[in-house]
Parts: sequence; structure tokens; C-alpha cells
Amino acid sequence: MSINIFLITFLTFTGLTAVALEGRKDALEVVQSVDLTRYVGRWYEISRLPNSFQKKCADMVTANYTMRADGKIEVINRCRKASGEYATVKGKAKIVDKKTNAKLKVTFFWPFYGDYWILDLGPNYEYAVVGEPGRKYLWILSRSPRMDEGLYQQLLQKMAAKGFNTEMMIRTSQPT
Repeated sequence: MSINIFLITFLTFTGLTAVALEGRKDALEVVQSVDLTRYVGRWYEISRLPNSFQKKCADMVTANYTMRADGKIEVINRCRKASGEYATVKGKAKIVDKKTNAKLKVTFFWPFYGDYWILDLGPNYEYAVVGEPGRKYLWILSRSPRMDEGLYQQLLQKMAAKGFNTEMMIRTSQPT
């Protein structure tokens, strides 16, 4: 009887530990500080991890951020579909880490919010890398439609070191 209790306890503990470790991710660090007045504006998507909500985006993906009077950020994402038509979606973001302004929650369909964490940012706000702690979503953004290839590769290496599967990144075609 005591062996059965021990065995059940051991298997339960081992199973729970395995589940806990399976779901565990190392902490994901964000940038130390974001000046939101400098961050808002137009961003061009340079690349992204594949996701279901951008499946129809063929190229020319942009994000426009505008500060709202209530302290939230208006988000307008736009892309061109393979048909040549443009798709636009409007949402809003709220700051969840007021100390850094680097952790936000974004919604395009209330009441559902997703994490939007600024993981890297150019010294002059010329590029940004955005992801989330589950490492399922990742975007490399630039203020211009093109990014220096050396910088792009450097950002990919940094994100791979943070646990993102950068091998799956999709390059976004932008106008010349």
C-alpha cells in the first residue's frame, strides 16, 4: 500500500514538474524606456513570424500609431492582399508597464487583447522589434521601407538568442 502511495505521489509530482517545465519560458526582457511621443507614427514591417491574422497580407504592410487624448494609442494596420486590394484594421493599445512604456496590450476586437512588447529599439527610433512573452509572434519594423541587411541579421540573431524561431521569419516586400 505504501509503495502505491509513493508511486502515485512520485508520478504525480514528476508529471506536474514536466508540465511546468514544458510551459516555462525564460523571462523576456524589454527595452529600458520608450518615449511614446517618438514611437508613434508610421512603421514599415520588414519581417514577421507567420500568424493567422496576417495570412492574406501579400506585401506593403504598415502600422500607424497615434496618441489619443485618453493616453491610449490608436493603431491602424494596413497591407496589400495578393488581389491588389488593401486590407485595413483599426485597434487600440494601452500601456501596461508605465515604468518603461515598453509593454502594451493591443486589441482589434474587444474584449480580446494581445501582448505587444518592445524588445529592441533603435537609438533614434529608426527600427523596433516587437514580440510577446510566448515567443509566438515577432515583428521587425522600420521607419523606412528598407533596412540595412547587416542590421536586420543582427536583430534576427538577438531575437534567436531570446528564444524566437527566427528561421520562420517572413520578409515583407515594401515599395521601392
